[in-house]
Amino acid sequence: MAKINPKIETFARIKVIGVGNSGVNAINHMLQSKVKNVEFIALDTDAQKLHYSPASKKIHIGKNLTRGLGGGMNPEIGRQAAEETREAIQEIVKGADMIFVACGFGGGTATGAGPVVAKIAKEQGILT
Repeated sequence: MAKINPKIETFARIKVIGVGNSGVNAINHMLQSKVKNVEFIALDTDAQKLHYSPASKKIHIGKNLTRGLGGGMNPEIGRQAAEETREAIQEIVKGADMIFVACGFGGGTATGAGPVVAKIAKEQGILT
């Protein structure tokens, strides 16, 4: 029987964006588990959390709003932080066929910024 070797460019371009503390923890675990053929992106208001993430791409959202100190358990701060950094988020999702937004609701950053990230991807026609 003939063996089919698909070209790598025929695979879907998948990006997983970890938003907030729980989301960044989730992608850190996926990276340690050596998940392949997926691009991982850490996105947070907490500069220290981003510093320690092994993700190759990181977006510090809301630099002016939070000054790197996190969302303070306030979803409105998380939403505003994502809106402040909208252009960087648009650029990072560009070229993806599918985006997974990993986040835990209950805190400020993920609860507020997670839906904004998903909406930005959807606006570009990316499956979320």
